[in-house]
Amino acid sequence: MKFVRNIAIALTAAAGLASASFAAGAAKHPMQMEWSFDGPFGQFDQQSAQRGWQVYKQVCSACHSLKYFHFRNLADLGYEEDMIKAWAAEYTVVDGVDDAGDPNERSGLPQDKFPNPFPNEVAAAASNGGAVPPDLSLITKARHDGPNYVYSLLTGYEDAPADHEMPAGKSYNPYFKGGAISMAPPLAEGIVDYEDGTAATPEQMAKDVVMFLTYVGEPKLVDRHHMGLKVLIFLGILTIILYLSMKKIWKPIKSGRNVYEDKK
Repeated sequence: MKFVRNIAIALTAAAGLASASFAAGAAKHPMQMEWSFDGPFGQFDQQSAQRGWQVYKQVCSACHSLKYFHFRNLADLGYEEDMIKAWAAEYTVVDGVDDAGDPNERSGLPQDKFPNPFPNEVAAAASNGGAVPPDLSLITKARHDGPNYVYSLLTGYEDAPADHEMPAGKSYNPYFKGGAISMAPPLAEGIVDYEDGTAATPEQMAKDVVMFLTYVGEPKLVDRHHMGLKVLIFLGILTIILYLSMKKIWKPIKSGRNVYEDKK
């Protein structure tokens, strides 16, 4: 009985510590979703990634940059060169400085990286309640359980608990550490008009933009999976060849040993 009582006390203490940790700012564990790119044979859903590009372009790009991603990389999602040129031309990029030291500005080209929506971090913070919006190029790799975290964050906004004091201008999101996030809920029903006719629910848009951002963070993921499969096939064939070679090499020795043992 004493042993059982000690176990009960330990479990109660653990639960208390977990509650205290959450109250102190620990983030809620992300929802676990199924993604086509998961697993050794995973691949990107191209249609979903294209819809995710729409979501990024029309919603996320107002605050978040993609500083490691070039316009030309959109070709891997199935877009034609003329479309990519037209999209790039919608942006203004800085290309060096003139003789007076002022920045040279021009229309974007396919070889350009996505420009930052703000000229500097001070301007970014001033426009976002003091918080600098993170670059999204590697967001699904930089966060633990990245794809699930981003999906949960985008769809997880809710009313703050009665005992949770919220700073002015913040929104409550249990998946964000501390619960108080500067970014207002970015997705709303029908905010994007999908070109393929898919219903643009917040959950669908979150799923699609995660697909796009995962591609942005690891564009060679499918090639890596294919290479891994080829390596496994090669190693399997090599193992068989080595095994058969070993059998052939040792066969005369084994036969001679058997003859010697029979003579004895």
